[in-house]
Amino acid sequence: MDGSADSPVSTRKDLAWAISVGGIGVVAFACLLAFAWYYAATLFLIFAGILLGVALQALANILGRVVKLPHSLRLAMVCVALAAMLSGVLFAGGATIAEQAAALSETIKSQLVNVKAFLDRNGIDTSYFELGSPATTSPGASETPGVPTHTLPSPGALASGGEAIVSRTFKLVVGTVSAVGNFFIVLFLGLAFAAQPGVYRRGLLYMAPARHRGPATIIVDRIGETLERWLIAQIITMAAVFIVTWIGLAIIGIPGAFILGIQAGLLAFIPTVGAIIAGLIVVLASLASGWIAAASALVLFLGIHVLESYILTPMLQRQALEIPPATLFAFQILLGVAFGIWGLALALPLIAIVKVLIDHFKAGETAAEAPAA
Repeated sequence: MDGSADSPVSTRKDLAWAISVGGIGVVAFACLLAFAWYYAATLFLIFAGILLGVALQALANILGRVVKLPHSLRLAMVCVALAAMLSGVLFAGGATIAEQAAALSETIKSQLVNVKAFLDRNGIDTSYFELGSPATTSPGASETPGVPTHTLPSPGALASGGEAIVSRTFKLVVGTVSAVGNFFIVLFLGLAFAAQPGVYRRGLLYMAPARHRGPATIIVDRIGETLERWLIAQIITMAAVFIVTWIGLAIIGIPGAFILGIQAGLLAFIPTVGAIIAGLIVVLASLASGWIAAASALVLFLGIHVLESYILTPMLQRQALEIPPATLFAFQILLGVAFGIWGLALALPLIAIVKVLIDHFKAGETAAEAPAA
């Protein structure tokens, strides 16, 4: 009798415990999502530092196949080589790069104005383009013909103008400091992760419960290997896109070919969307040299896209990632709309991590169902 009387009580206790644990889990997961949403920029910044660390470690491992040196020395050699390469580019062509960048900016602005005028002539509404408007007459200016309008501005106009100048200067300074600060944060995190990868790996695994530490080790190692292979393939692809774009545009005779090659190589880090943006910039910059040059640049861009999508990516990333293009593009759009440029740039490595997790759990389910079959 006692056993039968205790059974419903224990059942109710187990049900209450399960409901409590489930409720706590749901609340904890919701808090985690809210934390990730509000601090997404910081989390993306940290993730960018981790990616830089993985890239430096991958380059150091490749160097280790050539020279048998300690990891710290190989990492130092990689960092010195990269710093020397960047310094050489800046010192050798810094002035040229700055001039080409300024000329390219003006060219693209003028071509946008020309495109807007062309669309207007063909009856297409372009009112949503804010390409500048003619200067308006100040309220205190004389509108009578023949009367000079060079009147002194009022104190209120001077005050508002000074406030606008101070506000824009402050925004420029804050934006510059923020960009430089983010760069050094990513650089510091990348160097720290690459210098002692084992320490951070053990610390990450220590956070997992002891009974789940074995599967967690497999997942972490697979994520690291996948990101290493993908980053190496991506670096090779970006370098190839830069060189082909630079040489091709220089042969066509497009001004600013070097800068256009740099932007095309950097945007190659963002699959699909980056190639589209780079192609639009190349075509816009080529319009100033005539329709033949623009058509040649478009053909060059299509050839580079074919080279990247159908030759380099399948060859280099065959062992790294196999993600359907539609899935990747949808994930890019989702993260880009939600988190801006950070989400757009880091969508592929994030979906690569998700794919590793899904493959691991699917393999575990298949292994568990194998004896039953």
